[in-house]
Amino acid sequence: MPAAIAETCFFVSSDNTKKAFTEMELTGKTVWQQAAGDTNRNYVDICLNWDVILNGPGYAGPMPDAKETLLKDDWSPRKVTDLRRFSSDMRPGDIVVLRLGTSQVHGVGEVVGPYEWHDEFGDIDGWDLQHVRRVKWLWRPVGGPKTFPAYALNQGDTTQRLSNGPVFDWLKTLTLSPSGDSTAPKPLPNVSHREISLSEISSFLFDHGVASASISNLLAEIGELMRIGHWYKRSKMPSEHETVAYLVVPLMRALGWTPQRMAVEWNRVDLALFERLPREDKNLCAVVEAKKMDDSCLTAMSQALGYAQTRSECHRLIVTDGMRFGVYTRPGGGEFKLHAYLNLTRLRDEYPVYQCGGARQALLALAPEWKPTSALPSGGQVEEVA
Repeated sequence: MPAAIAETCFFVSSDNTKKAFTEMELTGKTVWQQAAGDTNRNYVDICLNWDVILNGPGYAGPMPDAKETLLKDDWSPRKVTDLRRFSSDMRPGDIVVLRLGTSQVHGVGEVVGPYEWHDEFGDIDGWDLQHVRRVKWLWRPVGGPKTFPAYALNQGDTTQRLSNGPVFDWLKTLTLSPSGDSTAPKPLPNVSHREISLSEISSFLFDHGVASASISNLLAEIGELMRIGHWYKRSKMPSEHETVAYLVVPLMRALGWTPQRMAVEWNRVDLALFERLPREDKNLCAVVEAKKMDDSCLTAMSQALGYAQTRSECHRLIVTDGMRFGVYTRPGGGEFKLHAYLNLTRLRDEYPVYQCGGARQALLALAPEWKPTSALPSGGQVEEVA
């Protein structure tokens, strides 16, 4: 998709022809500000990569039928009104400002097509965001978001109208690719992403060389961890220390990691995993960064990245809130990329939105014997167990 830059008068289209930019025309259009999470957990990249804006919760199904279920489940009328704006009031041709917080703009686009509900977005870093609108992005920032003074954008609801203020004034000066540009939004992944059984996981791990005893321990432990996780949600969320002690370490033990090869709070790392003894940098193979349950899982990756990047033998970064696990790998010593994502409460075979594997690949990559090998064209990897 051609990117528009405000200070430039021309852009090069997909057919390599030079076309003139046009100024944004807001007359007769509704402008919306759409939140993409918050500064602690955001899904800006998902929106920009898949040409969408998202809203949730989406577990109750499409609007407007979801309204009664949400109200019965004690969601506020205000949240239901927010989803009504997103699904009914927003129309094709409207302009969307993708915001983070009250000061950052990460994209400007045009709504295309009707409201949709897609379960591909049912687990975005722990949030269920199946309410979808397709967007043709007309402007994306280069080198970081466009930043305004605090509260230039409104706090609160995910979907809100924008009719005045510094961001609205800026939009009127923005130059964009022509509205007649035929570039269509990126097709959404057409993959089954079905939920899988523990029996399927067991067969997969066995076929890839994991010992029967480890598989039996793992399957028993998953059930216990799910019970503990649900209990925490009914009572009080655990601290990071409890998350590591009662959720992360038990899973690692079940997978075959021994206490000798696991170090808790080692050199400012929540949990360090070692290929062999002694516990030294040269033997470090994985870094685990833990967050409180229901906090952002995947955005914790940056906290562990700095330490792992300088240790050439470290080939896995694992981020978790105890129930969800993101496994990042770097085959060949390159950059860390999301290899697989696991949600113990919703075992899926793959995550096409993240372009990574699901429960089976994640559990295999968490095993102590796992080694990264060659990359696959899809962005996944061939796994080997020594």
